[in-house]
Amino acid sequence: MQTETRKARSPVMGSRTRYDAPHPAHNKHTTIEAALADALATRGVASLAIRTDGDVHRFDAPDKRRGNLAGWYICPTLEVAVFGFWHTGEQQTVTLAGEHDPIAAEQARQAAAKARREREARRQQEQAQAAQQARQEWAAAGPADHRHPYLAAKVVQPHNLRQQGDVLLVPLHAEGELVNLQRIRADGTKRFLKRGRIKGAASLVGHLAGAGHVYVTEGWATAATIHEASGCPVVATMAANNLEPVARTLRRNLAAHIGITIAADNDRRTPGNPGLTYGRHAAEIIGADITWPRFPCEDCACSDFNDLAACEGRKEAAA
Repeated sequence: MQTETRKARSPVMGSRTRYDAPHPAHNKHTTIEAALADALATRGVASLAIRTDGDVHRFDAPDKRRGNLAGWYICPTLEVAVFGFWHTGEQQTVTLAGEHDPIAAEQARQAAAKARREREARRQQEQAQAAQQARQEWAAAGPADHRHPYLAAKVVQPHNLRQQGDVLLVPLHAEGELVNLQRIRADGTKRFLKRGRIKGAASLVGHLAGAGHVYVTEGWATAATIHEASGCPVVATMAANNLEPVARTLRRNLAAHIGITIAADNDRRTPGNPGLTYGRHAAEIIGADITWPRFPCEDCACSDFNDLAACEGRKEAAA
């Protein structure tokens, strides 16, 4: 495999706008229901039956798949409402009171705090339910067939995967517990268990016991490719923005003499190259080395080390 390896440098990471201190918006409406509905409509959220009962209510964010329930609002009084979106961290206050009304501001602060507490409690409950489902499906599944179309397309062995019907199951562990599954269908379609834990969870290819070096990747197929080429254990994080939390845990739990290399994706066709950007950030945070693929092709969509192996295989076959 042709690669480039460098010691990580601190990248400039982009981030979404976050309004941790919501600012009241003065408006012309006479009811908080109308004011909130109008504010939500400007964000593409319509036809909500606003309830002013002081409880947290969820709704679908317009920029995500139906059923996401990533939006929320709460009306602690008939003069104040707070809404936001969990996936972006954005938060906004709507009030019928004056812009600098200290009572309205305190009510908004308490409402936002209540929403955060409820969100965390519900998130933990949903993740616990998904983990239970993962354990049940994993126990009922059999060993993965090495002839599965996805494995054949990626030219890798099944390693620790299991199979349920024609669906491969990739286990995700956190703190030593199975917390989620990635389902991979024959056509390569991938889905995690609904509302299962992803952040900080990962899938291991190989064994950490006795290892002198460990690689960290995004996808499972990339992890399998690197493991088969190097013999080293590889931890697949499943997402670029999950590289850092997994790498932190790994560095904390491994002996200091065990080296870690972030094997980042090279998303050269994507603005900002998120694979390499997040990879550099994770490597910088834990003081790891970083490597990424450089491709012999110019017009292909290759982005990871599994793609590189396939690309080099085609090049050799054509020679």
